[in-house]
This record gives sequence, structure tokens and C-alpha cells, in this order.
Amino acid sequence: MLRGNYNARIDDKGRLKIPTHFRRKIEEKHGSLVYVTSLTGESAQIFPLKEWEIIEQKIALLPTNEIARKLYVMATSFYGQESEIDNQGRILIPPRLRQKAEIYGDVSVLGYLNYLDVWNEQRIEQYLVQNPFTAEHESLLARLGI
Repeated sequence: MLRGNYNARIDDKGRLKIPTHFRRKIEEKHGSLVYVTSLTGESAQIFPLKEWEIIEQKIALLPTNEIARKLYVMATSFYGQESEIDNQGRILIPPRLRQKAEIYGDVSVLGYLNYLDVWNEQRIEQYLVQNPFTAEHESLLARLGI
């Protein structure tokens, strides 16, 4: 599982050096191929390619004329690009996504169990303030025994 938050940096060429803790887990379980994408453009999501292929298989079960399928595939393709973790642990974040998510320089890399989410540091803090964890959220998780 990918968990926690690690600070990282995106260089001038748009490459993210994946924190060593995350890199080791991804490469041991899935290899070095990843899919970098976003649904909203707020952040960059990095899926081990094998995890992304599972999502694609599930999406493919929906009818081709299903609007949710079309919008999901359109957004994740628009922002998406396959990449490979290089020998120095870096991956390229697509320029369009980098610009939209404003991820330059110092960033936060959050583990989301089976993928990573890369955020502009100010944007993630603002997002957390605007979207606090509520009693309703706590109640839902309590029903799951969490």
C-alpha cells in the first residue's frame, strides 16, 4: 500500500523524483511503468500501469455511449501519458497537467493506497481547509468499522 505524504521536487524539465519509499514499493510490486493522469486537473495522479489497466478493464464494461465512461476516458486521456521511472527515480509529468495543476518546484506526494497524488503545496492545504473531514464522513467510515 502507498500511504503517507512525502515532499518532492519537480525539476525544470518537468520530471518528478518519486520519493524513495514510494518508488521502492511501486517497482517491487509493479515494475517501472506508470500512467500519469488526472480527472480534474487539480493534481497529478501516478498509477502503476498494472493498476491503471485494472481501472481500464472496469471502465470498458460500461456501454460505449455511457456519458460517465466518455467523460472519464476523455479527461484521463486529455491529461494522461504513460511514463517510466528512470534509473534516477524520475518520471515526466505531462506539460498540460503540470500547468493546470500548478505543480512546479516543491510538491506534496500523497499515497492513496494504490496510486500517488501529486499536489502543489499551497493548493493541497487550501483544498483541505475548504473540504474538511466531517461527522458525516466519520459516520460513513464507522459503518465500515474504521
